[in-house]
Amino acid sequence: MLKLEGFNVAAALSAEAGLELADNIRPQAIILDMRMPITNGLQFLRTIRTKPHLIDVPVAIVTGDYFLPDPIQMELKALGASIRFKPLWLEDLIALARTLVSA
Repeated sequence: MLKLEGFNVAAALSAEAGLELADNIRPQAIILDMRMPITNGLQFLRTIRTKPHLIDVPVAIVTGDYFLPDPIQMELKALGASIRFKPLWLEDLIALARTLVSA
């Protein structure tokens, strides 16, 4: 859907693939799910924030978990990520992508 709105989108099916992809293309923004197999969104974010070429990339974490513990929410924000809760309607996703890219 983001491609139809004119965004250049690169997608990964796993956190490992996403980390490799981010390393290779240096994206303008990253939207990721909090719950992923093996590596969760927080671990992914911690990893990219250790890489100088990815430290300033805007990140949004999307989750269906409305009860994220405060320390996790605080760490996500401290690492520069915004948090969005599912369901994320198409208009919300497009607005989020535009906000991240313009940040």
